[in-house]
Amino acid sequence: MLHSSKFLILRDLEIFNSFSDIQIEQLSNQVLFEKCPKGKFLFQVGDAMSYVYIIHKGAVKVGMNTSNDKILIKEIAYKDEFVGENILPGHSERRLFAHAVKDTEVFKIPTSYFKSMLERNPNLCQNLTQILIKKMSSLETRMSNFVFKKAQSRIVDFLKELAVTNGLKIGMDEILVNHGLSHKEIANITDTSRQTVARVLGDLKRQNIIHFSPRKPHKILIRNMVNLA
Repeated sequence: MLHSSKFLILRDLEIFNSFSDIQIEQLSNQVLFEKCPKGKFLFQVGDAMSYVYIIHKGAVKVGMNTSNDKILIKEIAYKDEFVGENILPGHSERRLFAHAVKDTEVFKIPTSYFKSMLERNPNLCQNLTQILIKKMSSLETRMSNFVFKKAQSRIVDFLKELAVTNGLKIGMDEILVNHGLSHKEIANITDTSRQTVARVLGDLKRQNIIHFSPRKPHKILIRNMVNLA
């Protein structure tokens, strides 16, 4: 990617809204651009915390392997979102993995440089803190839903969240969501089973609330958000 293109993209990111053009220029000199095809790991458990990632295009799932050989998905990150930003002091190795769920492009900021930016810019610290708080709140909501909501409601809520954060509005009421996830991955996120995800999505399709093709189930067209309840 051209240096000028990196500059313009980074300048428009909200987290860097307090940076001057000179600071953005300095950041552009440090940032690396990388294309990650679907299935590639940005990092795995045990890797050194070498970079903080900003997603330019695509989607990345962040998670961990549990003791009973199951995968716990912590989050799905999309365009302009951070991955691997929780660089806590005392941790030199990754405790989570990050995996591209579709063809993805990322900016890689060296961890040492990112830390130096945090030390020099209080507004950046505040913006990053807000990002971390939002992610913690999302995890708390998922935990609460697991206790108080039935499986179908959790899956429907997940679709609603996707529509808000990553949906493309088509026409007056329809929203297209290209999530790039398998039924098993949705099940991991919603604390349900793959069979339950398939059944709920199938029921919603038969009711004409959503539509998807058997060949491309990762693309879901939501007919009307009001009816998605």
